[in-house]
Amino acid sequence: MTTMDEDRPLLEGIRVLDAGTWVAGPAAATVMSDFGAEVIKLESFEGDPLRQLGEGPNALPCDHNYFWVLDGRNKRSLAIDLKSAHARPVVDALVARCDVLVTNFRPALAARLGIDWPRLSALNDRLVYAQVTGYGETGPEADQPGYDTTAWWSRSGLADWVRRPGGPPAASAPGMGDHATAMTLFGAIMTALWARERSGKGRRVTTSLFANGLWSHGMLASMRLCGAALPERSAETAVANALATQYETADGRWLQLTLLNEEREWPRLVTALGIPALADDPRFATLQARREHAPVLHQTLAAVFIRHPAAEVRRLLEAASIPAAMLTTLDDLPDDPQALAADVLTPVADPRPGWQQTIASPLWIDGVAKRAPGYAARLGEHSDEILAELGFDAGERQRLYEADAVRRS
Repeated sequence: MTTMDEDRPLLEGIRVLDAGTWVAGPAAATVMSDFGAEVIKLESFEGDPLRQLGEGPNALPCDHNYFWVLDGRNKRSLAIDLKSAHARPVVDALVARCDVLVTNFRPALAARLGIDWPRLSALNDRLVYAQVTGYGETGPEADQPGYDTTAWWSRSGLADWVRRPGGPPAASAPGMGDHATAMTLFGAIMTALWARERSGKGRRVTTSLFANGLWSHGMLASMRLCGAALPERSAETAVANALATQYETADGRWLQLTLLNEEREWPRLVTALGIPALADDPRFATLQARREHAPVLHQTLAAVFIRHPAAEVRRLLEAASIPAAMLTTLDDLPDDPQALAADVLTPVADPRPGWQQTIASPLWIDGVAKRAPGYAARLGEHSDEILAELGFDAGERQRLYEADAVRRS
């Protein structure tokens, strides 16, 4: 790993092979690219399946492949048939020159394709091999295919817990668990690179969608593991705490109220809402009383919030330093002043109509500038230049194309 220089990208000189598909593994490589790592995306001739979600027959009309421009940014694309024996020298040349390989192939498939840890570590003992699985590497479900909707969302208990009492299970947003898992893998990769600075040796790091889902659900899971009674869920007990729940406003928006320091915040809340007498109501005078009468307090506050539009509610609560947030819709996002000011939405390197900004990777380091997101590559866009960089001359490259081991766009 290169030494830190505030005038250079933090991960400049680190080479990453993104040999994964979909999101959980590849998105970790995307974060590395944001900090200056060189990332080469290995893709089948059909391309990463994620491409097809944003440009296939079921995609919504758009000038951009909306999923691919997010997770495919700042990567070069090499279209290669890993099943071809002719492709093996290309893979080996890449591995010999890289620092990190990311994959979410199950071990048996990785071995068949020649990108398994035992083989690659023998080629390059400094390699950090980063692998995502669905359910972990051992156990009765270890060989089951896993996606974030199954292994992260459903199998972890999250989908069951967030459902409304008596209602059907909730669906997750696309890639929700994948992106969370990618950050775990990124942390594991960086830890292994730091360990390599000390030992000179690479190592394999792993994580799973299931493990990350349970970690996300960890507070309630810990209650159960410790033998505590889980909060009862029914229509009658849906609101156990009227000061940590949601309220509708006059214009159909919703507010999440979360008062965790009630002794200090409860008086400020009733003053801000213009109902100071409520603080003296014996049903709500103490924390215990507010819990015992939570349904009544919820109804009382709901009748207040529904009389005010969202902008007014937000102004009143912000002025009183009450912890709350309006439920943001995706239509709010492009002009969200906080997201823009905090670089959560970040400008792209090559703006074009409909693609002016994108979502930043969710970490920042003092004195380190991130790379502006570049437009995602076409399938096989960089195949020829990558082969040339590896030392394959024009004749050798042509033979790889004729053998249909590698393709270029």
